[in-house]
Amino acid sequence: MLPITDESRRPSNFPIVTASIIALNALVFILELVGGDAFVLKWSLIPADIIAGRHLITILTAMFMHASWSHILGNMIFLWAFGPEIEDSMNPWRYLAFYLSGGIVAMLGQVAVDPGSTVPNLGASGAIAAVMGAFLVTYPRDKIRTVLLIGWFVDITFIPAALLIGFWFLIQLFSFGVVANNVQSGGVAYVAHIAGMIYGAVTARLFENPRRLAEQRDEY
Repeated sequence: MLPITDESRRPSNFPIVTASIIALNALVFILELVGGDAFVLKWSLIPADIIAGRHLITILTAMFMHASWSHILGNMIFLWAFGPEIEDSMNPWRYLAFYLSGGIVAMLGQVAVDPGSTVPNLGASGAIAAVMGAFLVTYPRDKIRTVLLIGWFVDITFIPAALLIGFWFLIQLFSFGVVANNVQSGGVAYVAHIAGMIYGAVTARLFENPRRLAEQRDEY
């Protein structure tokens, strides 16, 4: 399932922060392609380094990096599907603080579960999971235009946000359970997804603008 956009509402203002985050991720990915492994290793998060108090800036920089074209494209599609409405429910500065803090919590969650790891961690998915968590508690009934991919079958349908995001979260929990029972040296950072999602769901109301939400209720 690939979410495309919220069909139930449109943001009242252009999502400048969401668009800027996508542009920054694209720029950093270009720098990765140019700089190669040396650039990736320098700015990715390595849990063992964080535990040792080294390269702490990578807690921030790693959330703007990606491992492949499919990685960045998938993440940015998810961010564009859910980010504009959450940015609109907060305001640009609150949303930026929310996004960055969600990404940091997600990264630290991954460090906590495997503190001795020397495998580089990178990706925006933890921060995006926080945005999805906020969307889940703020607009659970919104219909999300979604591309369904089942083998060769492709269809576009509308799925309630609570169902789509809830299903995604269950997949993360299940996948983490599978990984936890197998010895692996790398792969998807499921704990970052889980930590980001929980953070977003719990803290969304602290960042949102009650007046803006009241206006949206009047509009819709």
